[in-house]
Amino acid sequence: MSTPSLFESYDLGPLTLANRVVMAPLTRNRAGAGLVPSAHAATYYAQRASAGLLIAEATQVSPQAQGYQDTPGLYTQAQIDGWRQVTDAVHAQQGRIFVQLWHVGRVSHVDLQPGGAAPVAPSAIRAKTKVFVNNAFNDVSEPRALALDELPGIVNDFRQAAANAIAAGFDGVEIHGANGYLLEQFVKDGANVRTDAYGGSVENRARLLLEVVSAVADEIGADRTGVRISPVSPANGITCSDPQAQYAYIVDELDKLGVVYLHVIEGATGGARDVAPFDFAALRGRFSRTYIANNGYDLALAEAQLKAGNADLVAFGRPFIANPDLVARLQHGAPLAALNQATLYGGGAEGYTDYPSLAEAAV
Repeated sequence: MSTPSLFESYDLGPLTLANRVVMAPLTRNRAGAGLVPSAHAATYYAQRASAGLLIAEATQVSPQAQGYQDTPGLYTQAQIDGWRQVTDAVHAQQGRIFVQLWHVGRVSHVDLQPGGAAPVAPSAIRAKTKVFVNNAFNDVSEPRALALDELPGIVNDFRQAAANAIAAGFDGVEIHGANGYLLEQFVKDGANVRTDAYGGSVENRARLLLEVVSAVADEIGADRTGVRISPVSPANGITCSDPQAQYAYIVDELDKLGVVYLHVIEGATGGARDVAPFDFAALRGRFSRTYIANNGYDLALAEAQLKAGNADLVAFGRPFIANPDLVARLQHGAPLAALNQATLYGGGAEGYTDYPSLAEAAV
C-alpha cells in the first residue's frame, strides 16, 4: 500500500478533491452593506482554489449570531446571491468549497446585536475575550442565558443557513463547534452551568451541538456536512474539566450521524499544539470517515501525520493569506510570503487579493 501524499487526490463523500490540502476558514471582516460578501471575495477565494477544499470564513446563521463587525451572513437573499458569486468563481477554477456556519453566542457586543440586546449564552457567564467592533478590539458584553424555548430556533437557524448555503452553490457546510463560540459554550462546563437537559452531564452539554448537526445533515445530507471542534483550545476564554471524555462521546455520536468530516484543532487555536494533555490519535480512531487535522502544520508535519494515519486531510490557515498558490509552493519547496498584519481585518483589496503568486512575483 502506497504512502498517502498531501498532493494526491482524495474522495470526500460525493466530491473528488484535487489534493489533501484544505484552506481553513479565516475571518477577514470585509463584508459589505447587509453583511453581503464583498465584491473582492470572489477573487480572493478563486485565487486560492488550488486547495483540495476551501472552507469559507465563519458566516453567521442569524443577526443574533454575529460577534464581529463586517462578517458575512447566510440568512438573507442578498447574502445568498453574494455568496453565489464566490462559489461560481471557485467552481470556474475547478475548486471545491464549503462554508463554515457559526453562532458566536457570548463572544459578541451589544453594538452588534439586534436592538442592542445582550449576547446570548448557555449561562450568564461573561467571556474573557475581545471582539472587533466599532473598528477596534473591545471587551465583550455581559451575556444572558438562553431559555429552553429559544433553543429550537437556534437549531432551525443552522438548518436554514445550511439550506441557503446549498442554494448559494456551496458544496457543503462546516458547523463551527470550536473556538469558544456558542455550540462549544454549551459543550464545555467552564461556560455551561445549566441544570436542565442542556447542562450538567457530558451527554447533556453535547445535546445542542448534536441537535444542530442532526438538523443540518437531515436538510442537506450528512455527506455534505462537516463539523469543527477544538477539544483543548482556550480560545475566547473557554475551559473544560474533562475534554477527553467529553469529546470521546461527541465524536462517537458524530460518527453515528454520518457526517463527512471531522475538522480538529489540535492544541490551542493558532498556538501551541501541546497546550494541554489530549490524545488526538484516540479521537481520530473513533471516527470512521475523514479527519482533517489543523493547527501549526507545515509540509513535514503534514506528510508525517498522513503517513502515520493520523489525518486524511490537513488544514492550513494563515499561510493561505499571503500565499494564494500555497499548494504549489509546498509542492515545489518554494519560500512562503509573509502576511501584512495591518491588513488582516477590514479594508478592501490591499492585503486581501493583491498578494502575488510565485509566477506573478517573478514577473
